[in-house]
Amino acid sequence: MSAARKILLLGGIALAVWGMSYGLWYAVFAEHQALEEIGSSLAAGFGGAAARNSALAERALQQYQQAKYVYDRQVDVHGHWIGLAMVLIVLGIGLDRLAFSERIKILLSASTLLGSFLFPLGVLLQTVDHGNGPRALAVLGSALVIGALAAFAVGFARKPAA
Repeated sequence: MSAARKILLLGGIALAVWGMSYGLWYAVFAEHQALEEIGSSLAAGFGGAAARNSALAERALQQYQQAKYVYDRQVDVHGHWIGLAMVLIVLGIGLDRLAFSERIKILLSASTLLGSFLFPLGVLLQTVDHGNGPRALAVLGSALVIGALAAFAVGFARKPAA
């Protein structure tokens, strides 16, 4: 098995296990609390609006917005790690049809694996730090994935050398 194929297949399997483990942890230890916070803050916001208490309604709806923001990213991260892992595995299976040298295949495989880990990690870190660092990490990861996948597409479209 080539080094590039190992990177894609083993990296994809490891990333899938990582994503599923994270999803399991989140479902068991954090999701119920997040959903409770979302529901209670939304109910408090509507209750405040019904009581014509705009300060309470605004505060509760801001709490809802923050809780929903964190919840959405937690769920997205889990799904993206697993989805990108499946892409890595599929690329690894079809790697023989890629019309590039082994060195370029290794570079593309490593870039795709690194980006597939960094992009969701950057999104996850945005839940604790709203600064530019986590956003830059997410952008870097997504750029690595997009660039590598575009190169893979070119390599699959090219005719292999004779």
